[in-house]
Amino acid sequence: MENWHQHCIPGLLDSFEEMKRIRQDLHQHPELGYQEERTSQIVANCLEDWGYQVTRNLGGTGVVGTLKVGHGDKSIGLRADMDALPITEAGGCPYASSHAGIMHACGHDGHTATLLAAARHLAQTRDFSGTLNLIFQPSEESDAGARAMLNDGLLEIAPCDMLYAWHNYPSPTLKFGQMSIGIGAVMASVDSLLIRIKGKGGHAASPHFTCDPIVAAGAIIQALQTIISRNANPFDCAAVSITSIHAGTNFNVIPGELEMKLSVRTFDQPQRTLIMQRIHDIVQAQATCFGVSAKITEAAVSYPAQVNAEAPTMLARRVAAQRFGAHNVIADHPPILAADDFAFMAQRVPACYINIGAGEGAALHNRHYDFNDALIPLAGSLLVYLTQAQLR
Repeated sequence: MENWHQHCIPGLLDSFEEMKRIRQDLHQHPELGYQEERTSQIVANCLEDWGYQVTRNLGGTGVVGTLKVGHGDKSIGLRADMDALPITEAGGCPYASSHAGIMHACGHDGHTATLLAAARHLAQTRDFSGTLNLIFQPSEESDAGARAMLNDGLLEIAPCDMLYAWHNYPSPTLKFGQMSIGIGAVMASVDSLLIRIKGKGGHAASPHFTCDPIVAAGAIIQALQTIISRNANPFDCAAVSITSIHAGTNFNVIPGELEMKLSVRTFDQPQRTLIMQRIHDIVQAQATCFGVSAKITEAAVSYPAQVNAEAPTMLARRVAAQRFGAHNVIADHPPILAADDFAFMAQRVPACYINIGAGEGAALHNRHYDFNDALIPLAGSLLVYLTQAQLR
């Protein structure tokens, strides 16, 4: 987006340096899911200073700030995630992570700072009529912090007519500042599976006395690749990825057991059900062929697909086109096979998830990644505009 600053609210540009400082401070002190004690304390203190009614420790370390202005009966929720990842940073920036093996490799430090920027501006101007709920969520990367907040009564404490979330998106498919605002499934569901194969180990020189779990795993891996090519609808998008295999420790020993991990991603429930059933069928059939046993354990938390509802999405498109130019609103961006637990909230309230181009820096979940601070006033302005449009 050329001359991106001209699309930003002047008040957010004025606070840019302060919010950038907060973002970089959060980057330097990253915290994993449900451990965001320092981060949530900073968030809660800021919100209280600006006049929000604050609920702490929701869903563990989550924070909700509520501000009621005027006599409007509508409400809106804006969500930011706060957690970091178990990755060792390699960027070498002056505010690099001070916590070994933990870094903000997905930009949640930037999401938090952006929502704080919008929060302060909205509290100062109070240019809306209704109820604004700011949701600072823990543990998006694992263990479904969104679901934990819902289970703790999020929507009873902070009822919302509409919910919005956004994510920075460093990719050549979105130029800096362009906004992907699609209707329907825009991000995938994710199911995580652990497969344990038990055979009979032995000496590598006598494989005929063993039931080799590694050979069985090789056949399973090959057969799993046929699910997408021969069982899934070619017009649909899905992925079955083997992400980890562990077995054995020595050159001359065939191990007795093997573990492998799978990640399954789909966009609709019938496809999801089909693929999961085929995985179970293939694993058990191949195990029988090779004389081993196999047990499949599904992760305790699976994320549903993120489905954008029509009403909040159309509002977001209209607002974004008016404020940032229609050429910067991408309505037909291909769905993304990544997942986000905001999908749990979207199952309960009409919601819209927006990806905003961050330029072509390092990819998300990369040890060289760093959030593009220029997005703070840009995305913050979008959040303010959405609030004002909904709470008129």
